[in-house]
Amino acid sequence: MVTISPSITIPDDEIELSAIRAQGSGGQNVNKVSSAIHLRFDIKASSLPDFYKQRLLERRDQRINKEGVIIIKAQQFRTQEKNRDDALLRLQELILQASKVLPPRRPTKPTKGSQRRRMDSKSQRGKIKALRGRVDD
Repeated sequence: MVTISPSITIPDDEIELSAIRAQGSGGQNVNKVSSAIHLRFDIKASSLPDFYKQRLLERRDQRINKEGVIIIKAQQFRTQEKNRDDALLRLQELILQASKVLPPRRPTKPTKGSQRRRMDSKSQRGKIKALRGRVDD
């Protein structure tokens, strides 16, 4: 069971975990041991509140496919148990990030001083480049 908040949890039967062989170089066990974890979580069929579902489906994240399924591949660690914990933690963090509502950005204008400093630095740079020209005798 993955706990999102004190009132929201995801039951284990909604998360599909499968063990696969990890990619990359390895030792003697690389072709024998399935230590990586492939996590699949269907957002639409889950018991999450509608707010979380909507926010997750609106995210532009490469881990969420067009059908609304979160796919996480955990293969950082050498043991299957650590990779399983890592995949569940990453799922929890993804859902928590989607639930955060950021305040709207208020556009601001640059100050007079910053505009003046910018123009001064540009003219200074132009003078330096002008000095690189041909020297007249």
